[in-house]
Amino acid sequence: MAKVEYKDLLDAGVHFGHLTSKWNPKMAPYIFMEKNGIHIIDLNKTVVCIDEAYNAMKGIIKSGKKIMFVATKKQAKEIVALEAEKYKMLYVTERWLGGMLTNFATVRKSLKKMFYIDRLVKEDTYTGINKKEKLMLTREREKLQRVLGGVADQTRLPAALFIVDVKKEHLAVAEAKKLGIPVFGIVDTNTDPTHIDYPIPANDDAYKSIQIIISAMGRAIEEGLAERKMDKEAQSEKEESTEEVSEVVSN
Repeated sequence: MAKVEYKDLLDAGVHFGHLTSKWNPKMAPYIFMEKNGIHIIDLNKTVVCIDEAYNAMKGIIKSGKKIMFVATKKQAKEIVALEAEKYKMLYVTERWLGGMLTNFATVRKSLKKMFYIDRLVKEDTYTGINKKEKLMLTREREKLQRVLGGVADQTRLPAALFIVDVKKEHLAVAEAKKLGIPVFGIVDTNTDPTHIDYPIPANDDAYKSIQIIISAMGRAIEEGLAERKMDKEAQSEKEESTEEVSEVVSN
């Protein structure tokens, strides 16, 4: 059974691509037809690709690893932030900092600065700082939170990236590929899908289109977390049973 139904994709406008003049020929396998100068995406292919991405993402989460969502375009920010926060995943919705993956040590320094300001605000010495310095610290904190808030809990590189607009976020794609990190991504008719490990052909501009795909990925994460929990409980029961048998034998 499909993770997302054909009719739901149709209703969300997932099939609407870009003007034919802006197409990338490498998207040809995912294009159904041209209508009024616009490419129409083959939703049958989209359904299959969502299923493949869903299963792969569920497997990553089940293994205890994390996904980083990247979506800096206006209509995708809120959708991605809410879904990522819901399942405690990493996300970037403000702007991609060069080296966010390939130079993670530098990002850690910025995070440490943000945490330092947080601690400073809670200390008694903060009350003795003048208004100008407090304002500067507040602005610095807000700036860091805006850019790095979604990766504040990051202690290691993500297991994979999910990107809403792979053309816009080409820097993130390049860094992931350099490090061998698999990339899931929405590929519209103006993009090159060959650099994406799990491409999902879809409209990457419409709010509803983005939402239906991100929601499907959210369900994959939820299912992966649930299966991981079940496996842990089963393993714990097995260990307890083994211990009981050992005690009986030893006595």
